[in-house]
Amino acid sequence: MKKTAFIFPGQGSQSIGMGKDFYDASDIAKEMISNASDAINVDFKTLLFEENDKLEQTQYTQPAILLVSAIAHKLFEDAQNIKPYFALGHSLGEFSALVSVGALDYIDGVKLVHQRGKLMQEACEGKNAGMMALIGLDDESVEKLTADARDEGKQVWAANYNSNGQIVAAGNKDDLKAMESIFKGAGAKRALLLNMSVASHCPLLSSAVEPLKNSLEAVLKDPFIAPVISNVTAEKYNTKEEAIALLPEQLVKPVLYKQSIERFDDEIDMFIEFGGSVLKGLNRRGTKKPTISITDMLSLNSAFDALK
Repeated sequence: MKKTAFIFPGQGSQSIGMGKDFYDASDIAKEMISNASDAINVDFKTLLFEENDKLEQTQYTQPAILLVSAIAHKLFEDAQNIKPYFALGHSLGEFSALVSVGALDYIDGVKLVHQRGKLMQEACEGKNAGMMALIGLDDESVEKLTADARDEGKQVWAANYNSNGQIVAAGNKDDLKAMESIFKGAGAKRALLLNMSVASHCPLLSSAVEPLKNSLEAVLKDPFIAPVISNVTAEKYNTKEEAIALLPEQLVKPVLYKQSIERFDDEIDMFIEFGGSVLKGLNRRGTKKPTISITDMLSLNSAFDALK
């Protein structure tokens, strides 16, 4: 059997209709969606399958993505029962990764990231928060440009290290707009302000750290069936104690996704992405190992074939 890593997408991977094929084909998916709806009093059928504005609001986006990832993983696990060599998520996806290794029940996960989204939104109220995707700049250039800007009083930070030449910056939206010409002058092919009202993975979220830590204490559990890669350190962890220390820090520190792929690529034969395909795209730049994305029943069955 091939050595696999389970990977889970984060915010930005959402789309109307995600999970619909699972719902139509599986009683398990129907039950999970019903249970999640009851847990936080949100109609996930409407949120996921019908045109609406809520899916773009972070307190709803996060549980929706985690739920679909958990469904994809559950259907896969029931058919294959394969233990990963490690699990890795991008930002919010780290919580989905914890569900996959048995450290977090999916219903507790839905509740937790619903609260996480609220905490993030509350932390950014009145701060004109935003994020900007940068294409074509190396890590060192972005780090220097944002550090120089902070020395001038601007609130901008490198937030997501996605792949070589693709970084997301976070901070004050006006400061990010003011940096656009500077980023392009330094060689960025694109500097695109994203449609977001929060500034993830930077100090603007500092007020959310302690409340999230307190919530983690109540729902995380040992043991993990496999280690999880921390977004904060790009290192493995496998205990509740470590998770409680690392996950709140994830709010205010950058996502080291690219570094995580580079560090542990040699340990596995393939990646399986549950509930989305964004990470498959990022992995094309960071690894020659195949990435299979499970987003519907057809891709679920294709994954089984690829594992043979």
